[in-house]
Amino acid sequence: MDPRLQIRVQRYGWDAAVSHYQDGWQASLLPAQRTLLEMADLAPGLKIIETACGTGLVTRMMSEAVGPGGRILATDLSQKMVDATEALGLGNTVTARMGAEALDAGDGEFDRAVCALGLMYSPDPSAAVVEMYRVLRPGGKAVATVWGERRNCGWADVFPIVDRRVQSEVCPMFFATGAPGGLMRDFEQAGFEDISEHRQSEVLEFASARDLLDAVLLGGPVALAVKRFDEATMGEVCDEFLESVSDFRDGAGYRIPGEFVTVSGQR
Repeated sequence: MDPRLQIRVQRYGWDAAVSHYQDGWQASLLPAQRTLLEMADLAPGLKIIETACGTGLVTRMMSEAVGPGGRILATDLSQKMVDATEALGLGNTVTARMGAEALDAGDGEFDRAVCALGLMYSPDPSAAVVEMYRVLRPGGKAVATVWGERRNCGWADVFPIVDRRVQSEVCPMFFATGAPGGLMRDFEQAGFEDISEHRQSEVLEFASARDLLDAVLLGGPVALAVKRFDEATMGEVCDEFLESVSDFRDGAGYRIPGEFVTVSGQR
């Protein structure tokens, strides 16, 4: 797929997902976000650049960690995601729309570079990691979290289910960064040292089928694609996806396995 087209699909896709993203995913993503923040080793006064900030879930926690003497540049490809983060009113944070593969920031400008669950959507994750390296000062640290292996993510069938109806072109290599050693290789090739990887299994809990469908179909990477479905097609997709996760049903809700990978490296 043409990288320029993929970036455009990502931009408008996350614009479409923004109203459902936070409510749908906030609780499920918190354990992985906490791991990322722990590995980032934050302290008051640090300067941080964040790529793929989304609605600011991680931004808010980092803002508290670095305090009024710190500074955060929170970026995202989606303007509506940027606007959502801006609306948090964090006094030490500036927001900007930009892609992870070409950060509008100077060399060696930041103490930390952070990306929470964004590199899977990049047409060139290795280029995004190189950019994280470039904007760090010597001794600075980069930390990134991605979804893990496909076989360990119980919701993964949403991609082929949607693609059978309309070619979404969302993220053809979505699980590549979560493959064994995948993201670590990107960090190594970018020049990072003292690289470490943490792989964690979590259970994603959804109180009802409606909550699950809103999160995965309307608040996730296929949000733009499903907007093209008529009512009948959308019904088929919902039914097929729920069948794909039927083994994880728990009463009225669902407990779906998920895996996250967090990698850190020092410049």
